[in-house]
Amino acid sequence: MKTLPLTGLRIVSFEQFGAAPYATMFLADLGAEVLKVESGEGDFARRTRPLTLGEGDSLYFQCFNFNKKSIVVDLKDPGDRAFFEALVVESHAVVNNLRGSLPAKLGLDYASLNAINPAIVCGHISAYGRDNSRADWPGYDFLMQAETGLMALTGEPGNPPTRIGVSMIDYMSGMMLSVGLLAAIRAAEQSGQGANVDVSLFDAAIHQLAYQGTWYLNDRTVTARAPRSAHPSTTPVQLFRTADGWVYVACMNEKFWHLLTDLIERTDLGQDPHFAALEGRLANRDALTEMLDRSFSAQTTAHWMKLLAGKLPIAPVYDLEEALENPFLLDESGMVRQIPHPLRPDMRAFANPIRVNGERLPQRPGPALGADTAAVKAATKAKAADDPARVRC
Repeated sequence: MKTLPLTGLRIVSFEQFGAAPYATMFLADLGAEVLKVESGEGDFARRTRPLTLGEGDSLYFQCFNFNKKSIVVDLKDPGDRAFFEALVVESHAVVNNLRGSLPAKLGLDYASLNAINPAIVCGHISAYGRDNSRADWPGYDFLMQAETGLMALTGEPGNPPTRIGVSMIDYMSGMMLSVGLLAAIRAAEQSGQGANVDVSLFDAAIHQLAYQGTWYLNDRTVTARAPRSAHPSTTPVQLFRTADGWVYVACMNEKFWHLLTDLIERTDLGQDPHFAALEGRLANRDALTEMLDRSFSAQTTAHWMKLLAGKLPIAPVYDLEEALENPFLLDESGMVRQIPHPLRPDMRAFANPIRVNGERLPQRPGPALGADTAAVKAATKAKAADDPARVRC
């Protein structure tokens, strides 16, 4: 790919862990120059186990920091402060995921940055937002899942509330921030005026309630957990037991329901007045599950996939090992690639899911701590020397 879509954008990011690094990694993958600002100890993600990439690095860190540069900056040091302010002059956005009043104390809030560069965009991720009684509260993905009802919606009825198996709220918050940043940068390019872009984990989590939340807000309809991870409004859309595991079948409309009964040779179910129409299937979901379980459990998952895949919506239920050894993933999707790391030349990771003109985005490993400090400082000083109007560093 000759030129990436965001080539020419510069993002300075004070970030830790997952949400903000996930946001800026997408921008970096798309061509933006992302300067990851770290303390002398580095992002805590560098020390997140297992530590298999040597001191100051980890596979966890790599997951969120491809294509970035690392600079070590101490904002309390006058020289580093001047260096940072010079960066603000020549950057499009400054991002942070610091809580409470800390951004303002460090001069990372929009008012402070705007005074240096009126076109700058300030991006902020917090736990609960910055304009309410929880502004100083710490918070993490799983706390948001707990409080916003997502855990209560997940799992089997009668079991304890269940956390989603991955940090989906971190990732969704990051994606929301990246969209907000790009929108604000585009506006700033047209108007010359920057903007203050805020995303909180809590807001991102509550937004994921989508139609279940809207049902309650308007009609007080409470969505309860259904057996077999079933869809609340249509059936059969759920798990079924096979001879050696599970499949998820999604008959989201009548066409797929009748196709299912034909293909598994249970046309009697499609003609049964208890199951012929959606209303009857919902009213008799448990009985239908029992009957379909009987059919599916007579054969293996592989049998049902061979018979049904591509004809109606069905997927095997894989554990992590099976999912990552899936031939479709490895041989066709292009989502697993080798990204040589200095200490692990055969390091494998996921490609960015975005394709541009049919091509996967290029990726290089996340940087060593402070690897780019000297080069970025030298380039910034050179630009400042050439332009007397710039902030001196």
